Amino acid sequence: MAALEWLIIGGGIHGTHLSLVLMQRGGVAAHRLRVLDPYPAPLARWHECTRNCGMAYLRSGGVHHIGLEPEALGRFAARQPNSPTPHFIPPYRRPALTLFQQHCDHVIATNQLDQVRLIGRATALRRHGDGWQVETEHGCVTAHKVALAMGSMEHPAIPAWASPLIAQGAAIDHIFTPGMRREQCRAWQRCVVVGGGISAVQLALTLAAQQPGTVTLLLRHPLREHQLDSDPGWLGPKYQDGFRALHDYAERRTQITRARHRGSVPPDLAVQLRQAIQHGQLALRHAAVVATHHTPATGITLSLAAGAPLTADWVVLATGFAPERPGGAWLTETIPAADLPLAPCGFPLAAPDLHWGQGLYVLGALAELELGPIARNIAGARQAAERIVRSRDAGVPPRTYRAMRGRG
Repeated sequence: MAALEWLIIGGGIHGTHLSLVLMQRGGVAAHRLRVLDPYPAPLARWHECTRNCGMAYLRSGGVHHIGLEPEALGRFAARQPNSPTPHFIPPYRRPALTLFQQHCDHVIATNQLDQVRLIGRATALRRHGDGWQVETEHGCVTAHKVALAMGSMEHPAIPAWASPLIAQGAAIDHIFTPGMRREQCRAWQRCVVVGGGISAVQLALTLAAQQPGTVTLLLRHPLREHQLDSDPGWLGPKYQDGFRALHDYAERRTQITRARHRGSVPPDLAVQLRQAIQHGQLALRHAAVVATHHTPATGITLSLAAGAPLTADWVVLATGFAPERPGGAWLTETIPAADLPLAPCGFPLAAPDLHWGQGLYVLGALAELELGPIARNIAGARQAAERIVRSRDAGVPPRTYRAMRGRG
């Protein structure tokens, strides 16, 4: 394969949206761009995770999607048949997952984004002339510019108490383990869902609807209610301007940590949870796990810091993703070899246009010290792609970008 103009590593929301923006607004020819991803179709991992947790509506608003114009999802919805459930719910016109997925499929098919995919995993990244060479298990790919759009979706966070039980073969699954399919999950009589955020609550409600009265949701803390996972002021200059004015990257990390409403749920989901508890469909416990016991005969016993122990024949973890920097060993090896700057927290020090090194760009978690707490979200994917395509180093003349901006 001849050298590409762009190689995007990661085919989730961020990588798929960037491929669209580079082709439709950046003037990059399809044969000069590839998206390297180990899954057979765009957004495959996203679809797997949202299906497994039983998501019905997204947390983000209707202007956040993989299309070009903010209004594109609304226009798409207007062309769809009437649905037994609303396409959008308040506030922020949050879209139904089914609508969002259909729109993703439409954008991908209309723009032939599935044709620029390269199936595989990156195993090494090194400078190559005035560009980059990426090793995969199927060979090397060279590109003038590389965008790192890997997420954390392949690395679910496992509580320390659960790891030994999993090693013993106990019936414990993480809802975000790659390849897991909830609809093919284990049979159960007593199920404990572990987690305090939106995915855990969605999952507990979904399982309780299947078998009412057999599910307990275990949280370490009281239910935290926040409409979004960070204040909407982070979507624009209200907070972003002050964040970018900080030259101390340790302080930027502190602000990101404080801004994120980790382990929280939107109010409408909290109402559904309380109603399910009131009707006896599921139980709720607030306590940390302090000890465990497992035998094939008795199942899993979780001793808690407060109250009676919980016993279960199936424990489902909905504890999110590991917090480490995406990329793994191959990126760790690249950083000193390519002299890529890091903040004290170990994440990239990227420029405002998100280039980390000459011809190397970052999105998602890797861009959060520049974009703030929204970097990992769909809104962050849209802002990152806009910054990258407008970059002088991306090779897009400003007048070309302006002329193409109106395309929908």
